[in-house]
Amino acid sequence: MHITADDKLLFIGDSITDAGRDRTDPTSLGNGYVREIAQALRAEAGGEGAVPEVINKGVNGHRVYDLESRWTTDVIAPRPTVVTVKIGINDTWRRYDHQLPSPVPEFEACLDRILTHTRQKLSARLVVITPFLLPVTPEQESWHEDLAPRTEAVLRAARGNDAQLVRADLLLPRAAEESGAAALAPDGVHPSPRGHRLIAEAWLAEVMASHGHR
Repeated sequence: MHITADDKLLFIGDSITDAGRDRTDPTSLGNGYVREIAQALRAEAGGEGAVPEVINKGVNGHRVYDLESRWTTDVIAPRPTVVTVKIGINDTWRRYDHQLPSPVPEFEACLDRILTHTRQKLSARLVVITPFLLPVTPEQESWHEDLAPRTEAVLRAARGNDAQLVRADLLLPRAAEESGAAALAPDGVHPSPRGHRLIAEAWLAEVMASHGHR
C-alpha cells in the first residue's frame, strides 16, 4: 500500500491517539504517534509540500461505544482514504477503576459494526492498532485477565474486516523486556515519547511496506 499526497489519513481512538491535541484546531495532531507518522511522511516527501492530509480524532478517555457515537461525524463525513483505529484499553481500565464493565462480546460487536460501516460507506483502507498494557503495578498485572480476551476480539474484528494490523500488544512488551516498562509507558498505559515512536514506526512499516494483511 502506497501513501500518496492525495490520501487523507484519519486516526481515531482514546488518549493514546489524542496525545494532548488541541481540539479547537482541526490541524492539531497532538504529541504522540500520529504526529510522528505525519513528520515521517513529510520527511519522506523531502519537504516539497506534497504530503497527505493527516487528521487526529482521538479523544481522551473514550471506549469503543464512544467511538461509535461519533463515527458518522468524525470518520465517515471527512471521507478519509485510510482509517486507523486504536481502542480497547479504556474498556478494560474502566472495569477496574469505575466498575464499568465492557463485556468482550459487546465490545467486539461494536468494533465490528464500526469497521463494517466504514467498509460500506468509504473505499478506505482500514488499519487497527491493538491495545496494550505494560504493567507497572501489581494491580495492573490483574488487568490482563480482561485485556487478553479483548485483544483477541480486536484481532478477530480487524481480520474479519480485512484491516491491516499493527501489533502494539506484541511490540511494546517485547521492547519493555530490554528497557523496562516505565521507559515506554510510565503509568503502564500512556506511551512515553519513545513508546509513541515505536508505535509510529510499526504503523509505517506495516502500512507503507505491505499490500497484504496479517
